[in-house]
Amino acid sequence: MHFIDETVVHVKAGDGGNGSTAMRREAHIPRGGPAGGDGGNGGSVVVIADPQLSTLLDYKYKRHYKAERGEDGRNKDQYGKGGEDLILRVPVGTVIHDAETGELLADLTTPDARCVVAQGGQGGRGNIHFKSPWNQAPRTAEPGTPGGERALRFELKLLADVGLLGYPSVGKSTFISRVSRARPKIGDYPFTTLVPNLGMVRLSDERSMVIADIPGLIEGASEGAGLGHRFLRHVERTGVLLHLLESNELAGPDRAPLRDFDTLNRELKLYAPELADKPQVVALNKIDLPEARDALDELRARFAERGIELHTVSAATGEGLPELLEILWARVHPR
Repeated sequence: MHFIDETVVHVKAGDGGNGSTAMRREAHIPRGGPAGGDGGNGGSVVVIADPQLSTLLDYKYKRHYKAERGEDGRNKDQYGKGGEDLILRVPVGTVIHDAETGELLADLTTPDARCVVAQGGQGGRGNIHFKSPWNQAPRTAEPGTPGGERALRFELKLLADVGLLGYPSVGKSTFISRVSRARPKIGDYPFTTLVPNLGMVRLSDERSMVIADIPGLIEGASEGAGLGHRFLRHVERTGVLLHLLESNELAGPDRAPLRDFDTLNRELKLYAPELADKPQVVALNKIDLPEARDALDELRARFAERGIELHTVSAATGEGLPELLEILWARVHPR
């Protein structure tokens, strides 16, 4: 399944039905009078958050949606049937904006949350409402009003307890596959992960938390470099950020753990200043390799100078993962 986290759709609510100008024509009733019923109301367009969905894929290929029109009024005082509401289901965490004005219409952060994005038109009144002592046979009826119409921008922001950050190839996909049942594609080249991955982590005592792997963050991500600009929005809802780093010898000559940490924090701040203020946990991955162990004491000292505790893990072997998960749980659920 393709992961689609932003799309624009056009919605049109149903028009209201027209009122009727019918007159009664029945045997033995020589002066029947008006008998035109009201038109039915048009259906509205309603967006509902569905916890079973994880992508906006359905709205990539179909962009236009129209609710049912209300029926016209009929004779014998019969009112027209109202149009059915059109239900659009989106993943939990979807933000709805007016595509033309940018106005925020709704932020659907809970299951079954709903928002009426286009109101159905009102049905017109039939001529039964216009009878008066001086007008016993009115030929007047009202037309239905048009339904609302607008362009919408759906933007999905993943809901997770922990956001997993790091340069390409530091082992984020391996990490999330090791601690959860998520099975992202894993490769030994940059940008293996092209879409965010969500993993449910289960700890002891029936505790659980959700970790989101945010791919493609590199220097310049806030300006669109790499894949980061598209996916930085998914960090916004996370409660804790986990920085996954690798040692100089493994990262390459132009990178270092502390520099990577500072670079990613700078990109977060440039994208949204409040992101850099979220609680953060820092871990050095691939500690099973000799190159990482040899540099560990020096790295810990450099991070300690900043007041940062550097944890060590191996996503490949599982070393240090239980302890790190307990630390994350304590940050997600502080006492």
